[in-house]
Amino acid sequence: MRIDLHTHSTASDGTDTPAELVRNAAAAGLDVVALTDHDGVGGHAEAMAALPAGLTLVTGAELSCRLNGPGGFSVHMLAYLFDPLEPELARERELVRDDRVPRAKAMVTKLNELDVPVTWERVAEIAGDGAVGRPHVATAMVELGVIDTVSDAFTPEWLAGHGRAWVEKHELDPFDAIRLVKAAGGVTVLAHPLALQRGNCVSEGAIAELASAGLDGVEVDHMDHDDTTRARLRGLAAELGLLTTGSSDYHGSRKTCRLGEFTTDPEIYGEITRRATGAFPVPGAGG
Repeated sequence: MRIDLHTHSTASDGTDTPAELVRNAAAAGLDVVALTDHDGVGGHAEAMAALPAGLTLVTGAELSCRLNGPGGFSVHMLAYLFDPLEPELARERELVRDDRVPRAKAMVTKLNELDVPVTWERVAEIAGDGAVGRPHVATAMVELGVIDTVSDAFTPEWLAGHGRAWVEKHELDPFDAIRLVKAAGGVTVLAHPLALQRGNCVSEGAIAELASAGLDGVEVDHMDHDDTTRARLRGLAAELGLLTTGSSDYHGSRKTCRLGEFTTDPEIYGEITRRATGAFPVPGAGG
């Protein structure tokens, strides 16, 4: 089985519609794909309706969190197979989504102050019906020739955490995120925790604390982790009893990663589905 547990659609900051995403996942030879748009589940119904035979859809979301303490910074929590109607988690996701527009507008203002002529109107047009975020701002910067690729925006010079055009937003405490997702019957995996180029990395001590709080796993095989980092994370996960996943973090044409570029071991996937009690994969012929 080929299993990719981290993808995005136009319901957040990907360029494939949810229907296109599941069709492309099947064409890429995947057996299982998780749709994990940022802080929302708006793409799930369309993806379910368009699900090709032989492909299993795992419902999920990538939750925006903030690790508190000295120099606190943003972390992302992948949440799988939770009940999307559980009221406390749904309320927190709505608070994060509601903060996205004023945050993006503030980033545009900061870029204008840096003599980058990005407009809010263009950023909103790029985002369409999706949850507006930094990749949409970055895409507008690419169009203007300010940077070459979307990834180039995620540096301290521009939109990385505490970068020149960075603006904070409402984010969950990751310990609260674990508690809320568990209460909604879901499973949590810390996304790309040692992606150095994205800004601050999550310390081994913090990962251990999250594990003690009920974190289920860590995303190890990811485009932003080199071989040394993957080995380090795999060893830490073994010490802490955490599951290890692999994923593409696919965003369509907005990033260079390909569907199925990294995958999750079927036994790990099986354990994730065994732990989940809130929602379940949508069965395809192979699911």
